[in-house]
Amino acid sequence: MKRICIVGISGKLGQYMTKHALDLGYDVVGVCRPESVGKLDHFGDRITVFPGRTDDRDVIREAVKGCDGVLTVLAPWGVDNYASGTAQAVMDFAAPDARLIFSCGWHITRDGKDRYSWKLRLVEWLVRKIGPLTRFVDLNDQIEATRRIFASDRLWTVVRGSDLEEGPSEGLPVWAEHVGDPVLASNLTRRTDFALFMVHALTDDRLIQVAPAIVGRNAPSVQQIRPELLLGP
Repeated sequence: MKRICIVGISGKLGQYMTKHALDLGYDVVGVCRPESVGKLDHFGDRITVFPGRTDDRDVIREAVKGCDGVLTVLAPWGVDNYASGTAQAVMDFAAPDARLIFSCGWHITRDGKDRYSWKLRLVEWLVRKIGPLTRFVDLNDQIEATRRIFASDRLWTVVRGSDLEEGPSEGLPVWAEHVGDPVLASNLTRRTDFALFMVHALTDDRLIQVAPAIVGRNAPSVQQIRPELLLGP
C-alpha cells in the first residue's frame, strides 16, 4: 500500500492521521473545505490537497484515484446529508480493492449488541433531538452513513472512538467488538492514538468488515481488567 487519501484532512484527527501516514512512508492526498487548506501549510509539499466539501462527488472522484486506501472522518455536520453523502461518494469512487476506513463514535452500532450506560444513551438522545434543530449536527445522518457502509461488500472498517483527549501517544489503542465490554469502561483515548488506529487499520486484515470500539491502551480498564489485550483481541 503506497498512496492513501484522507477525507477530512484539515481537522485535528485528519492532521494526526496525516502525520502518522507520512511517518510510515505513505504518499498522502487529502480533501478538505477550501477555507481550511491553510491549516495544512505546515506539511508543505509532502501532501496533495483537493479543496472541496467532502460530500462533493466530483472532488472525491479525483482525490481517490490511484489510492490503495481511503481514511474518512465521518463528520455529522449540518442537516444536508453530509456524512452519508461523503460515505457514499467514497464507496462509489474508490478502487474496488481499496481499504476504506471510517471514523465515528461509540454511539454507532452495527448489530444492536452494544451495551451503553444511561449517560451515553442520554447524551446521544439529546444530540439526535436537538442537533438538527440547530442545523449544526445530525447524528441521524451519521447513522445512515454507517448503515450504508455496513450493508456494502467493500473492504471497510468503521473505527468507533471513545471520548478523546490531547496528549502524547500511548501507542496503539485496544479494541473490542462491542461497547459494554469491560475493557472499554474507561472511555478515553488520546486523539493521536485514534488517528494511529485508523492508519493501522489499513493493513490489519482482522479489521475488514468490523466495527471496532477502541480505548487507550493505558486506560485503567485495560490495565486492571484485560491487560493481555494491549495489542487487540
